[in-house]
Amino acid sequence: MNAYEIILRKREGEELTVEELEFMVLGFVDGRVEDYQMSAFLMATFFSGATDAETEALTRIMLDSGEVLDMSGVLGPKVDKHSTGGVGDKLSLIVAPVAAAAGVRVPMLSGRGLGHTGGTLDKLESIPGMRTDFPPEEFAELVADVGMAIVGQSPQLVPADRKMYALRDVTATIECIPLIVGSILSKKLAAGLDGLVLDVKVGRGAFMGDIEEARRLAAALVRTAGRLGLPAVALLTDMASPLGRTVGNALEVRESIEVLKGDGPSEVREISLVLASRMILMAGLASGAEEAETLATDALDDGRAMEVFSRFISAQGGDAGVIENPDALPRAAAVAEVVAPGDAFVTVVDALMVGLAATALGAGRRTVDETVDPAVGIEIVAPIGTAVGKGDVVALVHARGKDEAEGALPRVGAAFGYGPDRPHVGGRMLEVSE
Repeated sequence: MNAYEIILRKREGEELTVEELEFMVLGFVDGRVEDYQMSAFLMATFFSGATDAETEALTRIMLDSGEVLDMSGVLGPKVDKHSTGGVGDKLSLIVAPVAAAAGVRVPMLSGRGLGHTGGTLDKLESIPGMRTDFPPEEFAELVADVGMAIVGQSPQLVPADRKMYALRDVTATIECIPLIVGSILSKKLAAGLDGLVLDVKVGRGAFMGDIEEARRLAAALVRTAGRLGLPAVALLTDMASPLGRTVGNALEVRESIEVLKGDGPSEVREISLVLASRMILMAGLASGAEEAETLATDALDDGRAMEVFSRFISAQGGDAGVIENPDALPRAAAVAEVVAPGDAFVTVVDALMVGLAATALGAGRRTVDETVDPAVGIEIVAPIGTAVGKGDVVALVHARGKDEAEGALPRVGAAFGYGPDRPHVGGRMLEVSE
């Protein structure tokens, strides 16, 4: 058995055996399969796809490449939420503490930014001192003590995904359903979950550009999770425009804190409560959807979610003082204004264009070893539906320096569309796949 023949078979659309998939995935982890060979395999899978049996086998092999957490010492139902990635998607920072405050135990194995989308770990690490690299036993202790923890894939937990995830980010193989399913579910199964709520993004700023693609991904995730013994539900949410008002790591942490304090964009609050209530319902802590929504809303509005978030930051080594003093978060050296060309309504804020612009500023990665700048990003001042006049500020570019800030203005400005009539602004929630 050798990598060349396996890549060739997959390129030709043939169904691989469990043994062939094991050879590629586990060989990549231990060094027998080279980076360039795995890159070719990922691209072949991208174009040829995979059967349900291959997808299930791939997920199980990735899971078995490392340890599975022993969460038996964590009392209470363990349910996680996972997003397929979007622009301005800071929901995990809100949903996890809301659900934990309502009694759900939330062991969240998360990732870094992929392509034009941000990563939860990158956002958290903009908080001074914040750690996301805990060994498995400490991860379980954090969940037991705080009610939640958000960490990355350690060498012990799903090492196959950690290495494959980094390659997918820089080889244009992100938008592949079998690879997405394997990546997400291997991490979630390793966390010893009792249930999983999936937020499948749809639209320009998502990896699934249209509703049919998103439905296929949602169905594949729920179906594969069920075959592997993990109850799951998928919610399809809109990602045509950036979520909330900020794109960039420290900027999104600041906005998350605002929402946890009862302020911030209403759409971020609303979709956070929808996801948290689904976690509460899946955990068996509510008898129905209405009670679950009430429990989530109360946990946010009475301050318990913020208390959990504060304890979570401290427990993972971060400075919880950023909650009362958000100016302690990294701040960009230069800020430039994007202005409206005339009197009109904002009708479009293209999430993909904003995400790519933020990545170019340094908020995301273009190579595996590139580091992100936590301070840079884009702030949406005039979201869709806003009436603007000529010269009004519609966005702020936060950059490392004046030249970079001003250089990004045309690209960010091109993400905005205008019209004479106020557009209809619908909710982010589209449909549910169970």
